[in-house]
Amino acid sequence: MTALNFGGAPAYVQGHNLLADRVVVVTAGAGAGIGASVVRRALEEGAKAVVIGDTHEKRLAEAQESLSAEFGADRVVATLSDVTDEAQVQALLDLAEPFGGIDVMINNAGLGGTASVLEMTDDQWQRVIDISLTGTFRCIRAVGQRMVEAGKKGVIVNNASVIGWRAQEGQAHYAAAKAGVMALTRSAALDLAPHGIRVNAVAPSLAMHPFLAKVTSDELLAELTDREAFKRAAEPWEVANVMMFLASDYSSYLTGEVISVSSQRA
Repeated sequence: MTALNFGGAPAYVQGHNLLADRVVVVTAGAGAGIGASVVRRALEEGAKAVVIGDTHEKRLAEAQESLSAEFGADRVVATLSDVTDEAQVQALLDLAEPFGGIDVMINNAGLGGTASVLEMTDDQWQRVIDISLTGTFRCIRAVGQRMVEAGKKGVIVNNASVIGWRAQEGQAHYAAAKAGVMALTRSAALDLAPHGIRVNAVAPSLAMHPFLAKVTSDELLAELTDREAFKRAAEPWEVANVMMFLASDYSSYLTGEVISVSSQRA
């Protein structure tokens, strides 16, 4: 029996054509976090085209340029898109239509922050809720309507968080939003099941990327890492792998489920 590798992440898993010929849309898909890993994984899994939305113009352009060079410009489309704006959500989805419409929607856009409920402002609360929860709802509604109209038995995958289940100091707004995403996932799944559309979510615990390291203290990162059974954070691609499973036919009987991507103790 092979011993677990506590010294680092496992070897990168190569693609197996799980999303062959499918059109995938990813929100907050530029940069270096989970969204960027989802975009790359979808392309590696054979997606016909991936439409990337993000609010950061520079990193969006850089992502489109590098991915186009690697996978072909005809498979990568990108546009500035803010999930708090209905018109921008619709414009993002419009980009998938020339490829035959959307088969897979990955709702990755979210916003965190740290503030005690004693000091949290209405603006801090509302912005996290509007991006992380209402933005996810807005995208589910928009893509769901299109899938139903087109008769597509598509898939929607949302990004929640274990914080939706587990308390963490200073995270009341984020925890409320992510718990809301979980509940939204379960209810939306029942609304869309009669149309053959599946809706699931992942709930990562700790996925390390440069932006997280920039906004989180070394002390907190060390504490969070120590809680993990493998004593390391997940690589963003490890979370993306589970999203690829949920987006593929391997999860054909799953809907309304929230899968924890975590190595924390039970």
